Amino acid sequence: MNADIEIEPYDPAHGVRLRWDPDAKISFAGAPVVTLRCNQAGLQTLARHLLTLAQDGVPLGSHLHLDSSNGLEDGSAEIIIERVG
Repeated sequence: MNADIEIEPYDPAHGVRLRWDPDAKISFAGAPVVTLRCNQAGLQTLARHLLTLAQDGVPLGSHLHLDSSNGLEDGSAEIIIERVG
């Protein structure tokens, strides 16, 4: 399978900008084992978010803070995805 995924270009003036598929469902749960649950649109959205962070020019320390108030399903655990060196 080949998939074309459009990502928002990194712009230092605006920082990292994300685009969510309208029907994306993503949730994180558990400790010490974390379960990531996504529908197809959620997996594509998460892939887009990761590729957005991976772009050239995105500074180290840039991160995504996702929780049930910021894109994840109700009841999801918070997750921070950070770009490191």
